[in-house]
Amino acid sequence: METAIILACAFTGRSEIIALRHGYSGRSILTTNLTAHAGWRPLASTVPGIKHVVSPYPYRCLFKSPCDASCVDKFVHDFEEAILTMTNGKPAAFMAETIQGVGGYVVPPPGYFQRMVEIIHKYGGVFICDEVQAGFGRTGGKWFGIEHWDVEPDIMVMAKAIASGFPVGATMTRPEIAAAWPSKTISTFGGNAVAMAALIATNEVMVRENTPARSAERGRQLRAGLDRLKGKHEWIGDVRGMGLMQALELVDDRKAKTPSPKKAKALLEATKEERLLVGVGGLYGQVVRMGPSMLATEEEIADALGRLERACGRVGQ
Repeated sequence: METAIILACAFTGRSEIIALRHGYSGRSILTTNLTAHAGWRPLASTVPGIKHVVSPYPYRCLFKSPCDASCVDKFVHDFEEAILTMTNGKPAAFMAETIQGVGGYVVPPPGYFQRMVEIIHKYGGVFICDEVQAGFGRTGGKWFGIEHWDVEPDIMVMAKAIASGFPVGATMTRPEIAAAWPSKTISTFGGNAVAMAALIATNEVMVRENTPARSAERGRQLRAGLDRLKGKHEWIGDVRGMGLMQALELVDDRKAKTPSPKKAKALLEATKEERLLVGVGGLYGQVVRMGPSMLATEEEIADALGRLERACGRVGQ
């Protein structure tokens, strides 16, 4: 993310960055300021020029319920107004996760990214796409999440699945943007032979196993199971995600959509007892996130759903 931001600023000759509320970018000084979650910001804001706009969060849409494509106009209006009121009108970049991870696997409505990228280009900025969690087939059917919206980023960052847990991150851009890098650069451990061997081997397996197709198929199985659980438990307010990036948003009142971090914590403990690993996210800690291995089998997903069902049963008692 640091590399991407420097590139955007160097290429445009500008310094203001627009990010999304509910977004997460990392734990450096710059990336904690880009992050829009109080719980992930250990210090008061110290980096100038960073603005946050409304997140495209369909379940908790500020404009319409249920959220649909018509809300995109309002998200775009908020974005353009932010440029005109909170920046000098010349932003360097708009930066976003294609699916917000820490935010609770938030998937934007159709047309959102196309319109937002049009606006940032209109004002001379670039689009930085964060594929750290969504990349390499996890969203199903495509290698990168942004491909679902038929958008080509100006700069894209990726990590995590790129090397099976080895410390590898990558920043991709077009030649003319890369040529704008203003100085020498080095990373002491970047590109080390062991990590690069892991990257190569991992990508060979992902291509051979066709992780986009596998994630799509297993994702449909997982989603069907989660939808069944929602039908059984009133405290599951929303099921969402793409491919093998799925989430349950837990509520105390489904009609009021009252966030329930208490139930999320209880479900987390119950899944531990079932020896099932899931994660908690969301602004209030109310979302249970599931990101299984992209090589998971049909039997393994079925087993995981059985464990999750038993855990949900205990929470509902």
